Amino acid sequence: MRVLAYSGYYTPEIAASMYLTEDIYKGIVDAGHTLDVYVPMPTRGISKSVRKKYKKKKVEKKYGGKLTIHRIAMYREGKNSFLRAVRYLLINFAFICKGIGTKADVIFVQSTPPTQGMMAGIIGTIKHIPVVYNLQDIFPDSLVNTGMTSEGSLIWKIGRIIENYSYRHAKKIIVISEDFKKNIKAKGVPEKKIVVVPNWADISGVHPVERKDNVLIKRYNLDPNKFYVTYCGNVGFTQNMDLLLDAAKELKEEMPNLAFIIIGDGADKERVQNRVSEEKIENVILLPFQPYKDIAHVFSLGDVGLIISKPGVGNNSVPSKTWSIMAAGKPVLASFDENSELSKLIDQIGCGMHSDAGSKEGLIKNINILYNSINDEYGCNGRQYLEISLNKEVCVGQYISAMESRI
Repeated sequence: MRVLAYSGYYTPEIAASMYLTEDIYKGIVDAGHTLDVYVPMPTRGISKSVRKKYKKKKVEKKYGGKLTIHRIAMYREGKNSFLRAVRYLLINFAFICKGIGTKADVIFVQSTPPTQGMMAGIIGTIKHIPVVYNLQDIFPDSLVNTGMTSEGSLIWKIGRIIENYSYRHAKKIIVISEDFKKNIKAKGVPEKKIVVVPNWADISGVHPVERKDNVLIKRYNLDPNKFYVTYCGNVGFTQNMDLLLDAAKELKEEMPNLAFIIIGDGADKERVQNRVSEEKIENVILLPFQPYKDIAHVFSLGDVGLIISKPGVGNNSVPSKTWSIMAAGKPVLASFDENSELSKLIDQIGCGMHSDAGSKEGLIKNINILYNSINDEYGCNGRQYLEISLNKEVCVGQYISAMESRI
């Protein structure tokens, strides 16, 4: 089987869930298939020197030549939303031009950026190639949930057109949760199209690291004796960074040995940095994305790992960083929608504490509890759950089966 795949982002770009894409691609090759992947020149989380290096690598081969990476020229991603949207459309147009001239048995595409499904559907229709669509985010629902648009707006209507086209032209849709399945079924997607495969954890790459051995302590001159609440991942508009900063301000005097560490980048980071500086929130430390080789150190750095979002965002899935926090053997501290899959999972496993999204009082209360009596069982329970219940080989195998069933 020859698989044609398109990714908006790919290594060496840095993102919390990049390992999922790499695991899927390697799984395709290990199953005896060949894979052509089209990606833009890397931009996210990398230096200018790395980007310059990859400008010369228009074609790259991996895994004994079974995976071929085709990189297309594209301007660097910025923080301006309009320019990012234009960039996505240009990338998709280039993908369509490349895809029309490529032979394949199946097209595999993920949902970031959200126009990917429509793009793959266009190529699939022209070339008569079945499409397997991996839904990691439901658009435009996510924009409504974050307050970036409203239901019935022009952006929402365009988003629904893109969403409906993507679902209609996919032969299989792989979703990451039962709630995702319910969502798209309610929009008319036949159940026989849908395959539920949860995201898995990289439990070999992410493992507990003792603080005395953590490279980030020395790299950033951090006090090893402090209690750290760490947030690792995208610093965007979906995440409730203002709530984090408000909680940090309130706890600054009450808990002088407590600090919040934000590790990552994103569209909202500059504003967060400005607020930290202007309001003198000294117990918040901002660090850039770290190399993937240090991923275990990143998620082991904190005494607890924070997952935080705005109200209405968390109803449909469990953020992939949850698994990384659990893999590092750390308690999960969630400020997330109550009755979401994440809050139910935390209660089921006993791997941490949660409060309702947007509740500063609930977040501070749980920080107080964890600060004064850290529960080692939370971390142990989370790690054990991953080792038993979220097996990478099984999950990747379900992706391969979905692709093979479309030949």
